[in-house]
Amino acid sequence: MTYKETTDWMFAQLAMYQNQGKAAYKEDLSNITTLAKHLNNPHKKIKTIHVGGTNGKGSTSHMIASILQEAGYKVGLYTSPHLKSFTERIRINGSEISEEAVVEFIADNKFFFEQHQLSFFEMTVGMAFDFFEKQKVDIAIIEVGLGGRLDATNIITPEVSVITNIGLDHTQILGDTLVKIANEKAGIIKKDIPVIIGERQPNIEEVFIRKASREGAEIHFADENEVAQLKTDLLGEYQKKNLKTAITVVQHLKAFKVLKSNIEKGLQNVIKNTNLKGRWQILQEKPKVICDTGHNKEGLTHVIHQLLQEKYRTLHIVMGVVSDKKMEEILPLFPKDAKYYFCTPNILRGLASEKLKEQASRYGLLGIHYDSVIQSYNKALKTAENNDVIFVGGSTFTVAEIL
Repeated sequence: MTYKETTDWMFAQLAMYQNQGKAAYKEDLSNITTLAKHLNNPHKKIKTIHVGGTNGKGSTSHMIASILQEAGYKVGLYTSPHLKSFTERIRINGSEISEEAVVEFIADNKFFFEQHQLSFFEMTVGMAFDFFEKQKVDIAIIEVGLGGRLDATNIITPEVSVITNIGLDHTQILGDTLVKIANEKAGIIKKDIPVIIGERQPNIEEVFIRKASREGAEIHFADENEVAQLKTDLLGEYQKKNLKTAITVVQHLKAFKVLKSNIEKGLQNVIKNTNLKGRWQILQEKPKVICDTGHNKEGLTHVIHQLLQEKYRTLHIVMGVVSDKKMEEILPLFPKDAKYYFCTPNILRGLASEKLKEQASRYGLLGIHYDSVIQSYNKALKTAENNDVIFVGGSTFTVAEIL
């Protein structure tokens, strides 16, 4: 199969949370354990850092990777979802896995995937572990896909476990309270493995403290770490929390030598070193176009706060969301004095733009709906003047279509 045929098969034939939602979520780790054994357990032959949480885990993962690259290490980075190309999910020192390697891995294991009915995410995780082991990385940063306890990545025994924060997201799967979600995320805390918690949050910090105590894992809250006021090339005020978390993580890596200069340079060169996209990314000036992949209450709270600090004559917002979002939580965050261009992300879970427009109007958010993200984005570009700002967001998939 060609690369396109291979990825088309992956997306079309296997359950994938991004498209199907809850139907794609597995209730145990037996599938990924079986696959890992089939692949000769590559995850046991590499050192890893496991990064979970509701918001900021992607940015934090990229920061950690960039710092370790500056320290001279060969660093694998596994993240999800991708924005434009599947190969973005698996990188070494910022370079994506080749299309040829993807085709070869699927071809070699396709019969096994079909025989065991493995999910898209399970075989992708297996691909990452296999690739990192074969390429002999010094360490791999592994981002949790969904939750933690039952996530396919949770078969690793990392050097450090990381939980950035807890927010209400994927509630239909992980639970409808912060405590329930925290318990799922705490599932990545392992016996005798240090765990870094990005934020000490009232009511749920005890979930992590108790779990860490049971596992004999030393626990550290990054927001209490008195670190120097370093800068990062990732824009957005909200990155300050992720920065502290990343620094605290590398400070607790016992088998790796990381100098202060490595930390400083790594944080200043995250985009160049890891090729990160979609985090407060400025696409053009005049009119200024900003996109951000924040998509839940906690993430959007920071993003909208940052957006309102911008100077503009008129604010234009291109918004598309997925159907399982709690509109009553995210829509009140958006400003009423903006022009809205409602659109439907091109996935099965994309909420119809007409429905989004109708729900948004209840909160005083007024605008026109379009059939596609590109249509709404092009209309915003034609309408906006040079001193206006256009913001594109609401979903990772909305941002992906305009990049």
